[in-house]
Amino acid sequence: MKLSSVAISFAFITILIYAWRLLNWVWLRPKKLEKCLRQQGLNGNSYRFLHGDFIEMSRMIKKATSRPINFFDDIVERVLPFHDHSIKQYGKNSFTWSGPIPLVNIMEPELIRDVLLKHSAFGKPPPHPLGKLLASGIVGLEGSHWSERRKIINPAFHLEKLKTSWYRVPAFQLCCSEMVSKWKKLLSEDGSCELDIWPYLQNLTGDVISRTAFGSSYEEGRRIFQLQSEQTHLALQAIRSVYVPGWILPHRVCIGQNFAMMEAKIALAMILQRFSFELSPSYAHAPISVVTVQPQYGAHLILRRLKT
Repeated sequence: MKLSSVAISFAFITILIYAWRLLNWVWLRPKKLEKCLRQQGLNGNSYRFLHGDFIEMSRMIKKATSRPINFFDDIVERVLPFHDHSIKQYGKNSFTWSGPIPLVNIMEPELIRDVLLKHSAFGKPPPHPLGKLLASGIVGLEGSHWSERRKIINPAFHLEKLKTSWYRVPAFQLCCSEMVSKWKKLLSEDGSCELDIWPYLQNLTGDVISRTAFGSSYEEGRRIFQLQSEQTHLALQAIRSVYVPGWILPHRVCIGQNFAMMEAKIALAMILQRFSFELSPSYAHAPISVVTVQPQYGAHLILRRLKT
């Protein structure tokens, strides 16, 4: 009897402890943090139990992506509708809610610089569990592990190293040449055609990465890249159904930006040497955020062969 009473008391105390922790997580701590943020001059929505700003954000994204916009409209209102609304309502330095976690938005250059430089004080946002399906490796590291790995990888992506690399520039040129050759075959007798160039540009990126990093062509690994694309869309759908969209990838400068810029410059130069182009009447201007900003309905152009 005495042993049974002890067990019941222990179970009751355990339940109370976990109930207190749950209450603290979903209500007490968020309200305390909200008070601290407001005392520091930051504004934002009042904390809403458990879901924070998720419902409002999901509603705004669904509404914004339901229709195209005019070509010269500000794309921020469509790509990041909730954040755009929050900034307009509460100012450039404000906060939003990812469930019970407040996220501070800053837009002042000096403050941004402090965040980017002080890695130990400002860590990366906690990732969604499905984030590992989209990106891993250096992007998920922090602290000394991130610094050491970045130091090792950085030299391979220096601009001068890319320019002087004996195999990378020719690989870029070969990939771009194959793409424009496919376009030439689609031209009609008058030397023009309507084409959605977005899938070709996506394939070009996969081809360049395959040939420079792995020595294989994109065609040989097409199924892998298709699966990665499908995985990205499915993972983002799952993330948006439970977590607040965005904050998947951490801040800091992308290590591959020089690689990407060189690819883009070579591709654009080779396209302009062979074609003139204009927007097709069927083009719908609908930028959307899927890890990167992409055209929701493709990029339809009218291509015309240049006379040589």
